[in-house]
Amino acid sequence: MEQLKHECGVAMIRLLKPLEHYEQKYGTWAYGFNKLYLMMEKQHNRGQEGAGIASVSLTNQPGTEYMFREKAEGKDAITEVFARVTEKMKGELLMGHLRYSTTGKSGLTFVHPFLRRNNWRAKNLCLCGNFNMTNIDEVFQLLIQQGQSPRIYGDSYITLELMGHRLDREVERLYAEAKERGMEGTAITEYIDNHVEMAHVLRSTMSHYDGGYVMCGLTGSGEMFAVRDPWGIRPAFWYQDDEVIAVASERPVLQTTFNIDSTDVQELLPGQALIVQKNGERHLEQIIPAQQLSACSFERIYFSRGSDRDIYQERKRLGEQLTPPIMQAIRGDVANTVYSYIPNTAEVAFYGMTDGIRKSLPYGGRLEGADLRIEKVVWKDIKLRTFISDGAERNDLAAHVYDITYGSLRPYKDNLVIIDDSIVRGTTLRESTFKILDRLHPKKIVMVSSSPQIRYPDYYGIDMSRLEELCAFRAAIELIKEQGAGLIADVYRKCKAEPTTANHVRAVYAPFSVEEINAKIVEMLRPEGMETPVEMVFQSIEGLHRACPNHPGDWYFTGRYPTPGGIRLCNEAFINYVENTLKIQL
Repeated sequence: MEQLKHECGVAMIRLLKPLEHYEQKYGTWAYGFNKLYLMMEKQHNRGQEGAGIASVSLTNQPGTEYMFREKAEGKDAITEVFARVTEKMKGELLMGHLRYSTTGKSGLTFVHPFLRRNNWRAKNLCLCGNFNMTNIDEVFQLLIQQGQSPRIYGDSYITLELMGHRLDREVERLYAEAKERGMEGTAITEYIDNHVEMAHVLRSTMSHYDGGYVMCGLTGSGEMFAVRDPWGIRPAFWYQDDEVIAVASERPVLQTTFNIDSTDVQELLPGQALIVQKNGERHLEQIIPAQQLSACSFERIYFSRGSDRDIYQERKRLGEQLTPPIMQAIRGDVANTVYSYIPNTAEVAFYGMTDGIRKSLPYGGRLEGADLRIEKVVWKDIKLRTFISDGAERNDLAAHVYDITYGSLRPYKDNLVIIDDSIVRGTTLRESTFKILDRLHPKKIVMVSSSPQIRYPDYYGIDMSRLEELCAFRAAIELIKEQGAGLIADVYRKCKAEPTTANHVRAVYAPFSVEEINAKIVEMLRPEGMETPVEMVFQSIEGLHRACPNHPGDWYFTGRYPTPGGIRLCNEAFINYVENTLKIQL
């Protein structure tokens, strides 16, 4: 599996007791930071390009800093930012963020959290999030129409400025209200700090967006919030006891950090915000009406931690459901078949797959008294060093990302069934996996994917934005070319004429069966000189939904984008493919 990058992971903590309570009970002023560090390390899988933290103190006096932020780049960013934490940064509100770039923008400037400063405590705003907005052009124009002149074009910065503008209006509303009540001086400031309505700010900000997001923030006056997109595309969970309120992108992160059961953790619902006021009171607000649930199925297949109770079972089911096509591919020859997986994320699906094979056997799930032949055939050996720029050298290095266990199967006699969680671009299969597996001389390789064919880009936070990167798309295009390119021209014209009404790219796949596309993928990815026959087995769409019934977001596989922005961007991706890759104007 080629590594996919996920937009981000978030972590937030609100300490509900005076800071002295934690120092006395736990013996350290850094109790909150220790918990935040653990939450971030447990989500390291969600972002290794950068990390940032922020804190807000509710007790620091004017003339001293009360809002702190640290950011760093690289795979060791978490360690680096926490090494800079000192006692002066302690506060009741803590926030952390892990970043993977899906926009191609890198550098410390783009690492969250983003901070907007002001001398009024209530106007200070710190934001981070797990998001990708599909209509940033429209929001950018909205800011300009309001008279603003944004310095940076990017969804994070623009969101900070739009929400900051709304927060300014909320503070000014409270200022006028306080004046009407006859207040003066610091009494006005205190009134504002104690009465900020973040729900108003969030409603007037997030209603402008199309995309998948969990947006988290802190204000200088002590408000904390997390809001989820109305389609429920990106995940968020929260927990509260008498000492803390905490938010994370994944449920087991909270379970491990606070030593609690899964039933103690609540999921933030689509369109809902968790808001904690300055006084520590927590309430849930429906910020945007919930839309048809489109919770991301790829979270379940690949990105989220497999230690989650439900995700573990779902991944096992994904593997088990593949038993019938696997048995067909090996013609029932279980005795002469070795079963393995691509490390490391396919391991749980592998357990499900082998359980399914056993259940299909007589003799109580055993093969005439013997168990299935399970071997660790593939080892993940090294990570590709991207500083090597020469194409030939890079391809040679890519061929050694994985290694094999020599002697793990009988040459020319044993089939090899090997499962991965997903097959996206196919680069690793072509440059590495197939080449090394061929050295073992299996009778046949059955390459299994626990997810369906990935046919469409993602625009909600995963780095799959170009159609031509997807091996299933390239296979369909090759099949179309073999029949004449008329369908390409037809789809192109519809994408140009009606970019938002429907996903016209779905027509690319309509003439072909899954099996036809599978065969073409094998033909395209098969390295020159490879001897072993290869057959591919993909999860079905129906199987995906049976395994993950509460996460119906399947646009990667079906092209059914939940938002208008996703539809538009997919059609635009096809236009770009025709004009820039095929280099033709139709």
